[in-house]
Formats: sequence, C-alpha cells, structure tokens
Amino acid sequence: MRWLGRVPYSEALELQRGFHRGSDSHLLLVEHDHTFTYGPHANLAEHLRCTPEDVGAELIAVDRGGDITYHGPGQLTGYPILSLAAGAGPLRHVLSVEEVLINALRDLGASDPGRLRGYPGVWVDASSEYPRKIAAIGVRVARKRTLHGFALNVTTDMAYMREHIVACGIPDRPVTSLAEEGLTVSMSDVVAAVSRAAEVQWGGGGVDRQDVQWRTSVTDLSLFSQGAGPGEPVRLHSRARSAGLDDGLPLEERKPDWLRPVVHHGSEVLATRKVLRDHDMVTVCEDAGCPNLSECWADGTATFMVLGDRCTRACGFCLVDTSKPDGIDADEPRRVAEAVAALGLRHAVLTMVARDDLADGGFSHVAQCVKHIRQLNPDTTIETLVSDGAGNSDAWRALYAERPDVVNHNIETVQRLQRVVRPSAGYARSLAFLAASKAEGLLTKSGLILGLGESANEIISVLADLAALEIDIVTIGQYLRPTSHHLPVARWVEPDEFAQWKQVGESMGIRHIESTPLTRSSHHAAESVTAVQLSLSRTSVDDRTTA
Repeated sequence: MRWLGRVPYSEALELQRGFHRGSDSHLLLVEHDHTFTYGPHANLAEHLRCTPEDVGAELIAVDRGGDITYHGPGQLTGYPILSLAAGAGPLRHVLSVEEVLINALRDLGASDPGRLRGYPGVWVDASSEYPRKIAAIGVRVARKRTLHGFALNVTTDMAYMREHIVACGIPDRPVTSLAEEGLTVSMSDVVAAVSRAAEVQWGGGGVDRQDVQWRTSVTDLSLFSQGAGPGEPVRLHSRARSAGLDDGLPLEERKPDWLRPVVHHGSEVLATRKVLRDHDMVTVCEDAGCPNLSECWADGTATFMVLGDRCTRACGFCLVDTSKPDGIDADEPRRVAEAVAALGLRHAVLTMVARDDLADGGFSHVAQCVKHIRQLNPDTTIETLVSDGAGNSDAWRALYAERPDVVNHNIETVQRLQRVVRPSAGYARSLAFLAASKAEGLLTKSGLILGLGESANEIISVLADLAALEIDIVTIGQYLRPTSHHLPVARWVEPDEFAQWKQVGESMGIRHIESTPLTRSSHHAAESVTAVQLSLSRTSVDDRTTA
C-alpha cells in the first residue's frame, strides 16, 4: 500500500501498468492534477461540457469501463492492482472496491454510505429519497489482474463534476464530497480510513504501507531547482525535520576503514584523464567526487557526464554544481563517441545533469550520444544513467528508441525521504520511468544510497517495488556527505548489512545487485550487465528444457 501524494495521471497509469505485469498485490493511493478521463464507450459529445484546456484540465482516454469522470486536487484516487481468485470476475471486484469505500466512509462518519441499484459507485444517504454520489468506480480486468479503481471526493472542487462534465454519464443524480456533507477531515485521515478498510478486504497476507512525504507547492524549492539560477539556499533542514531526521553524525567524524578507498593515480589513470581532456569531456567521476575513480580509471573506464556540468536540481546528497546551466554543445555526441573509441571501452556509461530548463529535459541529446557511440563503436555496450525528464514520457521514448543496452535511473532513497533527498523529483515518477523502460523490453537498472535515516522495513519496501517492476540491476551504496551544506550521514552501514541487502533483493527476483559501502551507480557496470545476461541465458535454457 503506497500513499504517493500528488501524481500526474499519465505517470500513475504507467506505474499501474508496470505493477500489473507482475503478480504482487498493490494499492496505489494518489491525488491527481485536474484531469478528465473517459472509457471507450463514453459519450463525449453529450457528457463533456467544456474545453478541458480552458479549465486547466487534461483529457485522457483510458481502457476502463465507465463514462467520463474527473480526477483532481482534493480527491483521493485509488488503484487496486490485484490478482482475482479463480471464478471471480470484474463484478465481484467492483463490489469489493465498493465495500472498501463504504467501510471507510462509515469510519469517517458519512451518512448512510452504500450502493444504489443500477449505478456503480458509492453514495451517501444511499437508502434515502435523495442519494448523492461521493465515489466513482471504473475498472478493467486483464489476465485476471485488475487495473484502475476509484475516485473519492474529499474536498474536491465540485464545479468540475457539475458544470464541466456529466459525471459518469449520469445526468439526473447529484454528486457530492465529504466537505459538502459537512465532514471536516484531512486527506491523511481519509487515506488512513481507506487503508484500514483495504487491509481488511484485501490484506489477508499482511500489509506493507509506505507513505511518500509530499510537498503541496514548489515554493520551498530553490530557484536553481527550477532552472532559474542560484536562488535561495535549499531548505534541507526543515524538510529533514519534517521526515523525522536529526542532525546525524558530525561532519568531522572519522570514516570507518571500510569507507576508505585505496587511491592510486598510476599511469592508467593519467592516460584516461588525458583522453578525457583531449576530447573536452566532463565525468561524473570527478564532478561528484566518486570514491572509486582510481579503480575505474585504472581499468580504462569512466562515466561521461553530458549536457554540461551544471544541474537544475537541488538534491540534498549531490556535489554536482547547481548554477544556471549553459547552452547545449551540439558537437558533444561526436566527441563522446571519439573518446569511447580512444579509450577502447567495451561498456560506456553516459550520465547527465538534470536539465529542467529544456523542453525535453535533454533526452534527445543523450539519444544522439547513444547513436554516435553506436555508429563509431558497434561492439561497445551503452548504459544511460538519466534523470526523470520532469515526467516527459515523449522524451523518455526518444531515448528508448535508440535502444541503449542499459537504461539506469536511480530511485536514490526510501519513500518517506524522497522530498528531503530529491526535492524536485518524485518516487512515483521514478517508478513510472523504470516501468516504461521495462515495457520497452530494455535492461533496466536503479540504485539506492543508505545511511540517510531509512529503516530496514523501508529498504525492503523499495526493493519490493523495484522487484515488482522486474528491474534487472540495482546498486546499493553508503551515502557520503560531500559538504556541510548537504544532508548529514545518519549512520555508517556495515559491509555485512550491504551483503544482506543483496541477498534480500535478489531473493525477491532482482537479477543482480551490487551492494557494498563504496558501490556507486556505475561501479562494476560492465560486470553487472554480464551477470544479468548470463542469468537471462540460463533462464532461457531452463524454459526451453521445461517446454
């Protein structure tokens, strides 16, 4: 069970589809921006009474039952993704969703919540002469797995349902919200009530609930998080306190021996640096202060950072410069490809700064880099470690179309700490990006840093989400505080614990996990790909043998 906060509809749909491909049971709870959705049999000509753009809403076609409906702020939308029992069909599932909402509404003090014969959904004063619809339901069942779900009005602006559409295609029945019914309850109260009812209805095997701490606006983000220059300092401390974090370990505390990498700047390192300088390349190895630089460079490998060395995000753990970025270097894809050739790489890693100042987040530029590397180095495998592109799914697919051998995007931390660690990103958005990559049939990778104040149960929950999306590779490493302006280290994680997380994640079905204190996103990248390819090969042989 995941309370994800405000999530754009298209991202939630991508995430639903990703979880639907698996077998685990999920309940995703979200709020959406203003959105009208309609099923394949909706009567838009009569039931859409506005131009969506004029009222600040999107209009999205979906593959569920029902007519046109509305999602927006102040409305709790829930997506139960469940495997139906033998003999159960869509109707029984709809009834179970209704039962969850009826019980939750009764818990919240709503008046006579119940069903109205002939009308799917949940109503208040259901047995009176004046029933009012408070929750809409629209579902789809495919492969005996459910999609879509319910929309419960809490403090919803009801003009969107009364004036702009004929809600659910029912013109002669009124709609209402908890607020209009005189119930003053917060969204967190409603989430709690729905969660309790869902646990009773669907949680016979136990429930793992994690909440994403959510910001209600962007006013607490620095200007450079919006691509507009240095701006005010990031409010790390207030965000950290809101997530239950303390001041952590003193900056001057000596690191344990296992966090002290052996650094040898020998001839191979100097040769790699010369090639990179000759081609005017930026590496994340240097800009992010990676502790594995000498090890990787001694092997003749490096992670190229494209689109400049200035990031438009304000992540609480990262050393990369956050000044206003420069323009795009159109010649960079050619130079990257030539640098890969000069270094003789068998596996090239491309990473990027977040470029929220660009319409496509810089994804087309990364795609061009992949294309140039492949043209000049046909035997080199290519890994792209990218941002979330601010949720631009068209930009994502421009990169996927170039078929990098690995698509990497880091989830970074547990659900509760997302807003603290990645204030301009989102847990649901990152999972949606990873789900979209898997849907394209690409080898997909993500990573976590530990030591920020997360609990063991929270780590397990993130690994479970990644496993449910069938992510192939995960990296797990110790957070190292770059400066006093960054988040403090809560604890040093012992090497044995990292080994434990590798075992836990791989037992869930993640094919390969690199997990040591000094592991970073690109550490042992080539070896990880080889390990997964061997795993996939063995699985293929086993499948053929079984057949």
